[in-house]
Amino acid sequence: MDYFIRRILLILPTFIGITLVCFALIQFVPGGPVEQAIMQMRGIGEGEARPGAEAASISESQRKALEAHFGFDKPFHVRYWNWLVEERLGTQMHSYKYPDKTAWQIIGGRFEVSLIFGLTGFFLSYLVCIPLGIAKALRHDSTFDFLSSVIVFVGYAIPPFAFGMVLKMLLSGTVEGLWDIFPVAGFQSENYAQLSFYGKVQDIFMHMFLPVLCYVIGNFAILTLLMKNSLLEQISRDYVRTVLAKGGTFRRAVWGHAFRNALIPIATGFGAILTVMFAGSVVIEQVFEIPGMGRLSLEAIVGRDYPIFMGILAITSVLGLIGNVLSDFAYVVIDPRINFQGN
Repeated sequence: MDYFIRRILLILPTFIGITLVCFALIQFVPGGPVEQAIMQMRGIGEGEARPGAEAASISESQRKALEAHFGFDKPFHVRYWNWLVEERLGTQMHSYKYPDKTAWQIIGGRFEVSLIFGLTGFFLSYLVCIPLGIAKALRHDSTFDFLSSVIVFVGYAIPPFAFGMVLKMLLSGTVEGLWDIFPVAGFQSENYAQLSFYGKVQDIFMHMFLPVLCYVIGNFAILTLLMKNSLLEQISRDYVRTVLAKGGTFRRAVWGHAFRNALIPIATGFGAILTVMFAGSVVIEQVFEIPGMGRLSLEAIVGRDYPIFMGILAITSVLGLIGNVLSDFAYVVIDPRINFQGN
């Protein structure tokens, strides 16, 4: 218990260290909001520059006004304190790209999408890979083990964006003459609001089937082989042979003793359930045009939208730190003999 209390108490200083370093780095990254505003004033925005834009310039007072507008006129420690306390971890700061919305309003709008995407992918990965790893371990060196390994590694070797594009071509009607079963992109249909409850569930399922499939395929190989190798290692231990020598069946030795110990390496990822809303792959979300957290974080980084980026960083840092404690707790639940005190 003392170990977990210390781990929980360490969350705050660790969080401050993470956010402080990242907050300091973004102050020196070129192309920040002030520079982008200056480029727009010179006509060097997203499109082509206006004639004579190269000769345009701004005065020092205009630059200082821009720095004051974005808060860069204050000392570093003051800006960090305002972000940490006054702006409530930056969630109350207004987005640079969408000035009429706060960071929390924009991030909160993506929660539903990423939560469905992350939870589905997380649970499917464990529900499929753990039984598959167990089956491969119990049928080691068999034809099933060989064929399943080939399928798993082929799926793992294909880049997610390439696999997604192939699925869209085959199953979304992007190529004439092929199946048109699933929507091409997006998270909901245009008439989503008019659908019944079951219609909405079906609509989301049809939109998320291909992206979730791409996401799960990428985790198959590591999680499946980790489960297989962990169970094989436990089956070869002396305590399993002792159970068999005392007249116990192989089934009892595996499911009553080896299986629980084999789950210990798998428990490392249990804490990730707190961050599943941010687990969506940026590449997959780009391919299927899903408005999730991964895509939002990429847009915030590219567009130098620091309030959005720091807001996502703060939330993921807190959930990640709590998730690490949850993983350690899962170790103790699986095997009470584990002692983090070192004695």
